[in-house]
Amino acid sequence: MPNDHRIEANNEEATDFLLTLRRVTFADPLHWLARGTRDFLRAPAIGLFFGGCFVGMGWALVIAFHNAPAIVLGLSAGFLLVGPFLCMGLYFVSDLLERGQRPRLIDAAMAWRRKLDTLAIFGVMLLVLEMLWARASLVVFALSFRGSMPDFSDTLKSLVDPRNIDFILAWMALGSVFATIIFAVSVVSIPMILDRRTDAITAGLTSIRLVLTQPVVMLWWAAIITVLVVLAMLPGFAGLLVVGPILGHASWYAYRAAVEPRAQQ
Repeated sequence: MPNDHRIEANNEEATDFLLTLRRVTFADPLHWLARGTRDFLRAPAIGLFFGGCFVGMGWALVIAFHNAPAIVLGLSAGFLLVGPFLCMGLYFVSDLLERGQRPRLIDAAMAWRRKLDTLAIFGVMLLVLEMLWARASLVVFALSFRGSMPDFSDTLKSLVDPRNIDFILAWMALGSVFATIIFAVSVVSIPMILDRRTDAITAGLTSIRLVLTQPVVMLWWAAIITVLVVLAMLPGFAGLLVVGPILGHASWYAYRAAVEPRAQQ
């Protein structure tokens, strides 16, 4: 019997590697946001808890910025790296709500324990990208300012000083490349890991395949996420208290809409 279970597990993993992607439309991201908002309102206490975590991340970066601005500009990618993992609890909540069950905060906060080994491998993959991004940011600083760091002690205005236009353009281009790669790898991979028996490589490749085969809609979804997060960060990161969990719930529905359910495989 144990061997039979291993065979079934292996067969399911093989099927997941070849799973079918659904066609999503330009209007679908707005539906995902609507459903994400509904889930947030159905479990507001849990959503606010995770939203508070996003706000805390933002302020942690601000505090660190005063001590090591060059490094923090690279580590700001942490929003893209930690965010999907932090949203796992929100994915878990949306899954339960879909099933008509009542979620609990303790279960949502510990949702990562269900797939710890797979998440650890996936986390290493994203960490490598983060380290490359941070290192590349330091190189951009070194080349742009020729070893002389600008003074960022007062405000961020010096960072966007027109005299630093070469640095601004180079850093934005670098950030866009790495942000696109991280988005492509993680847009549906972590919900997929939570939802089914799969490995980190398969989940990442499925996510990349979705972005490559439906780039217009997925870039539209990425643009929506970017705009909402930037606007939420403006009032002292306070907007992330609500926008963060809504996007987390919405990302679950993005996965559900784009990847064929297991029951239909």
